[in-house]
Amino acid sequence: MAYDQLKANILVSQGEKFFVDTFDLYAARCRAVFTKQAAEKLRQTEDTIKLELGRVLLKLEELQDKQIKEALEPKEKEIVLTPEEKAEAETLLKDPRLLSRILSDFEKCGILGEETNKLAGYLAAVSRKLEKPLAIIIQSSSSAGKTLLMESVLAFMPEEERVKYSAMTGQSLFYMGEKNLKHKILAIVEKEGAERASYALKLLQSEGELSIASTGKDPHTGRLVTYEYKVQGPVMIFIATTNVDIDEELQNRCTMLSVDESREQTRAIHQIQRESRTLKGFLKRSEKPRILKLHQNAQRLLKLIPVLNPFSRFLTFLDDKTRLRRDQEKYLNLIEALALIHQYQRSLKTIERWGSPVQCLEVNLDDIEIANRLAHEVLGRSLDELFPQTRRFLLLLDELVKKEWEEKKMGRGEYRFYRADLIQKIGWSYDQVRFHLERLIEREYVIAHFGSRGQRFTYELIYDGKGKDGKPFLPGLIDVKALRKKYPSTTTSTLGCFQESLGIFKWGLGGHWDRVGRVVGTPENPDEKSVSDEKNDISEKNACLGIPPQNPIYVNTGHNQTTPATKKEKGNGSKKLLAGEKQP
Repeated sequence: MAYDQLKANILVSQGEKFFVDTFDLYAARCRAVFTKQAAEKLRQTEDTIKLELGRVLLKLEELQDKQIKEALEPKEKEIVLTPEEKAEAETLLKDPRLLSRILSDFEKCGILGEETNKLAGYLAAVSRKLEKPLAIIIQSSSSAGKTLLMESVLAFMPEEERVKYSAMTGQSLFYMGEKNLKHKILAIVEKEGAERASYALKLLQSEGELSIASTGKDPHTGRLVTYEYKVQGPVMIFIATTNVDIDEELQNRCTMLSVDESREQTRAIHQIQRESRTLKGFLKRSEKPRILKLHQNAQRLLKLIPVLNPFSRFLTFLDDKTRLRRDQEKYLNLIEALALIHQYQRSLKTIERWGSPVQCLEVNLDDIEIANRLAHEVLGRSLDELFPQTRRFLLLLDELVKKEWEEKKMGRGEYRFYRADLIQKIGWSYDQVRFHLERLIEREYVIAHFGSRGQRFTYELIYDGKGKDGKPFLPGLIDVKALRKKYPSTTTSTLGCFQESLGIFKWGLGGHWDRVGRVVGTPENPDEKSVSDEKNDISEKNACLGIPPQNPIYVNTGHNQTTPATKKEKGNGSKKLLAGEKQP
């Protein structure tokens, strides 16, 4: 079955007369022979037979096109869990130490270290069930283990909810089934295999859908007409690559993960490779299918539930670059993914929405605290202007320069080095040193002093050593400890914030909630004035931002900055009003 041939068994009859033959309708000579023989047999004109044969040809083309499309579409597998499998999966999802259990199971499956990458990858895969899933790019040197990390995360996900390709053509994504990727994982083993599909990937991640207009043949008239093809999202995109020069537009839509390439990690991998040949290793391998099946069943039980964040108005994020608009979305989606994976440990909220009940899940402070820890490591690294390997090269260079100028008892700015020195002392290849050194020069971490009369270039390191503690930091995030003081119970959510998120304001907690989350009135006395005035509202927000109470009250106007609130006086000054407060 293909578009370049249409072989069929054709029967033409009139009364008791008939003629039958098998031939390829796309072959003009075969059609001419059939038309002539059928006309003679039925005693009809050749034009009559030719007209009827043309109608048959158009109808068969329509049926052929439908059959080919159905054959190319992946068949959805309906997975039915047994009562035992369902109970075991629910037990996993209800485990209070679920995240630790996930990391432990990764290690049992042979993936050592990489705790942050494993957990971030797992949560990103869970985010496929959100309205805006996360996208992951794992970038590392060849043979560092990026593909193994991606394959390990994918193995924990149900087979029917992941689509993996080694390469993609430029238009291939546009012609997939309309719902074939919805709430699924699209994994690409090597980004180089999807260079032509980069534009479609960026659109799919940003817009959540794809659409294209293409020409095709009308099955009834045979004329060329315009057809519209759509691919619905959302979809979680998972890419692994060795390329350090990644398209910036695709990079800022994704979360970058870098594989640990340290000597200690290599030593640990060698150890587990040796242990895999022992009895202990054999027993571990035999346990792996059971662990993977358990997690796959648990993922099948996760529901597509809207996630609300009642603390979102207190959250803070950097705002000095335009790309941070997308990075905050990643941060917020990470929080929602943490809440979603814990849905079997939370009580769902049921509300009325347009006359129908809607179940929702709420974020708690534990989710924000864990997301902050991951954001420091993951988003903090992606916000750095250097690629992970270039950053690592810079730290190695800084250690080398510091050691040299201490031994030679000279000022840091006086020390010069050659490129050959780095190749010898750091142990990296010529191409690696040349590439990363050029990047450091472009970003003014290193200055190149040009030689004269054919002398070699000398280099000077002007990097001041910031960020050498090895702990990536993402400034501007809210202090969760301050939020915990405001909300001592992290499991009981604030009804007002919950209702505010949907724009639905109902009675609760002795009153109802206005649009800024304050109790105003009671069911018995709806006209009662607000219990908390503007002053208390600003004080509570300052407390969550870690700003101590002062007089005058300070409001947050940026990260690590406070400015006095504007005051207005009325009458004899016995009453001072805060900015925005109405005169009673």
